[in-house]
Amino acid sequence: MVRCGVCGRKMQGATIRKGVYYRCIARTLAPGSLALADHPKTVNLREDQLIEPLNGWIGRLFDREHIDQTVAELVGSQGDDGAAEHQAAKKRLSDAETAIRRHQAAIAAGVDPTALVEVINAAQAERGAARAALASVGSVQTIDRAEVYAMIDSLGDVGATLKEAKPAGLARLYEELRLQVRYEHQEQAVYVAAKPRVVSERVRGRD
Repeated sequence: MVRCGVCGRKMQGATIRKGVYYRCIARTLAPGSLALADHPKTVNLREDQLIEPLNGWIGRLFDREHIDQTVAELVGSQGDDGAAEHQAAKKRLSDAETAIRRHQAAIAAGVDPTALVEVINAAQAERGAARAALASVGSVQTIDRAEVYAMIDSLGDVGATLKEAKPAGLARLYEELRLQVRYEHQEQAVYVAAKPRVVSERVRGRD
């Protein structure tokens, strides 16, 4: 869910001294990666320092006081959003394929393949996710306020999900909202965007 602001990779979960962290480790970067010049040995972000403010932000988006503004912003954001998402997905795919080729070249040059298993698997997973994103972008269509309200209704009781804070429920909500989270280590800041799908089978299925 969280990407490293230094290298752009998805940060991995780890339990350290009974605390849960998102981590990005420099040694798992491909040899010769440009990100190595600026990447700390380890970038760590405590999960509990992220989840509480993140859930508070989501809660404000969908409470009674702010829901109309949220709907208006979702409707207004459609414009060129599809083109932007398409370009972003293409870049993700290109970066993933470049990483895979770099890892393969490193193995051909004599690097122990077992040392690159983790990063190759991560790059292949990113390639699959980018391909899926490219396939889905074309299906997004411009819709009106009523359909956006219906989409929000399909999320269920967002406030109750946040209050219960059950991992499975939160994971489903984050996925539905298509959260984009980036941790900037030098700024000690997290940047978050939500891009929920404004077209869903449940909404369109009533037509």
